[in-house]
Amino acid sequence: MFHAICHAFSTVAIGGFSTHDASLGHYEQNRVLLVSSVFMLLSAINFGLHFIALQRRNLRVYARDSETAFFITVIASATIVVCCLLLTTETLNFEDSMIHGLFQTISIATTTGFTTQDFSVWPLFLPILLLILSFMGGCVGSTGGGMKAMRILLIFRQGVRELRQLLHPNAVIPLKLDARRVQTEVISAVWSFFAVYMFCFVLIWLALLATNLDFVSAFSAVVATMNNLGPGLGEVAKHYGAVSEPGKLTLCLAMLMGRLEVFTLLVLLTPAFWRH
Repeated sequence: MFHAICHAFSTVAIGGFSTHDASLGHYEQNRVLLVSSVFMLLSAINFGLHFIALQRRNLRVYARDSETAFFITVIASATIVVCCLLLTTETLNFEDSMIHGLFQTISIATTTGFTTQDFSVWPLFLPILLLILSFMGGCVGSTGGGMKAMRILLIFRQGVRELRQLLHPNAVIPLKLDARRVQTEVISAVWSFFAVYMFCFVLIWLALLATNLDFVSAFSAVVATMNNLGPGLGEVAKHYGAVSEPGKLTLCLAMLMGRLEVFTLLVLLTPAFWRH
């Protein structure tokens, strides 16, 4: 009962903390992994949308929401790629490829961070793919970390819009989301957030490299901390003991910056905020 309650809180909060060193891999039961996968996915979806779905008793609410549809599509596509590569490279047998591929993709993509396998030794580009997925994190209004699926979706659609505009220079092509036109100010805010986020990411990455941490470990450590994920690659695949004291302080800043979505922390650090 105690362990079930602890893991339930950790799953819904997308914390990824476990009462066992082996995380959920300790149980070696597929049903535990499948149940956890479902609730990690639900916790990464907008809780306001859950409320509306319960109020209306209609699951179509999820399908009509562009962000949720995009989020599920990305995770489903990534899961298929991961499972197929684990199977074709004979890293795991069929059942384990399906179960662990699904679980680990959802866990990393939602920034929960539960582990059942050491994904850092998975073949080809799979470890990097999983880390890149963590940049998306969850949906707006969820407990997930990362930049949020809504921002990624808007950036993607803005890119598509710009390509169409190049093909048809005289056309007026509005950017729409859920049949509503997205204001220019919103797009500007999203791009500003993305630019500042990546700028801070690069600065922290360079700071870690200056502490003699290797290239891959430093990169994955920044990804894992800024996106509030946890596990990384290389020397930080299992724990952060190899990171120096200055490096740990830098990663503490990265965790705060990621959880407060960059701008909030930067505002707190400005003298103008404290004067008012």
